[in-house]
Amino acid sequence: MAIAADRPYMRDMNDTAPLHDFIDRHRHIFVLTGAGCSTNSGIPDYRDEEGQWKRAQPMTFQAFMGGEPARRRYWARSLIGWRRFSQVRPNRAHDALARLERGGKSVLLLTQNVDRLHQAAGSSRVVDLHGRLDRVRCTACGETIPREAMQEALIRLNPGWEEREAGMAPDGDADLDEEDFASFAVPPCPACGGVLKPDVVFFGECVPKERVERAVGALEEADAMLVVGSSLMVYSGFRFVQAAARAGKPIAAVNLGRTRADPMLALKVEQPCAEALSFLL
Repeated sequence: MAIAADRPYMRDMNDTAPLHDFIDRHRHIFVLTGAGCSTNSGIPDYRDEEGQWKRAQPMTFQAFMGGEPARRRYWARSLIGWRRFSQVRPNRAHDALARLERGGKSVLLLTQNVDRLHQAAGSSRVVDLHGRLDRVRCTACGETIPREAMQEALIRLNPGWEEREAGMAPDGDADLDEEDFASFAVPPCPACGGVLKPDVVFFGECVPKERVERAVGALEEADAMLVVGSSLMVYSGFRFVQAAARAGKPIAAVNLGRTRADPMLALKVEQPCAEALSFLL
């Protein structure tokens, strides 16, 4: 049966043969991953199967930079969430995509995740579109420090907070909404005293130009695109699917539920990422 480029080709939950065939037929695949790739590692995702928010929207860049109260709230929640986030490990979806690269099939893996699990699984041709949570950057002088060093400073300045319990939220956050953050102390940049921010792209912030350019260059070299675990509701990732579609490159997606690009897909597998990609292992 032919796969129509203008209509998703749905398969049942147990059939990944068309995806296997899609990967076999293309030599240079541009891979884009999202939160669904990391849920089996214990990191919650943001959206439901309809692409709607499951929880309050994440911190925006404007709110974070707009005042100390927002920064206190962010870093207090991050102090609790980092304990678990820093312990997560790659799952079989990450392992499968690393195997795809080792087989010479993947020209680039562009991830919207900030967990660095693709690198931990062995992928080397990776662009962290939205940055990396294991590093903190000064918004004034650009100095970077490891997130672990920030954690030590937060614990030192806020005794007793480390023992608090809260449910894990996406991207190293914690569900800690009922607390009073007024007395929470946030350390300044050790180099210049400026505002420290996780080295990630917040909502309302622009993706650095060099990351976009590297991804665009790799997409031009690719003969197909594979989306893994993303609803593509965020434009920073969706635009690469648009570019692939304009260039006539076939696009396959593995995602539980609706994606913003459904009308552009040649193939869609509605299955957990690790299961759908298990044939690569």
